[in-house]
Amino acid sequence: MESPVPPPATGPGPRRRDRHGRGMRGPVAPPQVPLAASRADVFADLVQDSVDRLERRWPQLTDIDFMVLEVPRLDAASGPWNDEAVPLGGTIPAREGRRARVVVYRRPVEIRTKGRDERAALVHEVVVEQVAELLGLTPETVDPRYGED
Repeated sequence: MESPVPPPATGPGPRRRDRHGRGMRGPVAPPQVPLAASRADVFADLVQDSVDRLERRWPQLTDIDFMVLEVPRLDAASGPWNDEAVPLGGTIPAREGRRARVVVYRRPVEIRTKGRDERAALVHEVVVEQVAELLGLTPETVDPRYGED
């Protein structure tokens, strides 16, 4: 008595179905839905929104690169931190054909905030403070609404 159905192949290839026979699961949300955006992408969008808001008032900001890094580096080249707090942002002045940079550190900002609105406000404060440092101005000059809740 031979069976007309051959035994399943157990080769080294990828599994085409899960153990219940329903197939591989797809993404939870399509890429165009905000749910699909990672926390890093959402944070980068907050920084870009802040920069766009400031560029209307300060067109020279187009000559500055804005970056988001996870955490600040702990080395002697970037300067020592004070013992009280981890920096939320930093500046790198322009030199030898390289543009000036403003860096916002994502994880320290996220840890200090609870919600999206609070995070957006803190990101904007950090960007304003770093731009003010690069331009040699006070934060209130860069953004008149600086420090307001």
